[in-house]
Amino acid sequence: MRLVGDNVEEQGVFTTAEALRLAESQELDLVEISPKADPPVAKILDYRKFLYDQKKRQKELDAKNIKVVVKEIRFGPNTDEHDYAFKKKHAINFLKEGSKIKAFVFFRGRSIVFKDKGEILLLQLAQDVEEFGKVESLPKLEGKRMIMMLAPRTLAGKKK
Repeated sequence: MRLVGDNVEEQGVFTTAEALRLAESQELDLVEISPKADPPVAKILDYRKFLYDQKKRQKELDAKNIKVVVKEIRFGPNTDEHDYAFKKKHAINFLKEGSKIKAFVFFRGRSIVFKDKGEILLLQLAQDVEEFGKVESLPKLEGKRMIMMLAPRTLAGKKK
């Protein structure tokens, strides 16, 4: 077994028994790093401290990751002005808290003939929340839904 690391005075090839004796004399653990190598590679270290440092590093990485939440706002092609204002206010709040928005117009039955009304509604929303969010994808029709994605300004700025 090949021993490597900071706690080994003389790096080289040792028998397993010798490596274990060296680790015990330092009150540390013998950890096999690469079992498939010829000879296998091991390291003498404090295994509990190693696991603790690994968990700590993982927590730091998780804290740096941005968790993106997608909120949905649903409109009909004939949405009234008051309903539109209410949903626009919610969209602004979602963007302020850092969530992405999936705004869509749902067409029922024959209302699909009002595709242009739906697109105008979504573009109006994009224009009204322009200072808080940025259009990620323009309105496009997918089945009975016309979908548009909005991202908050802070997220959009970090992306590019």
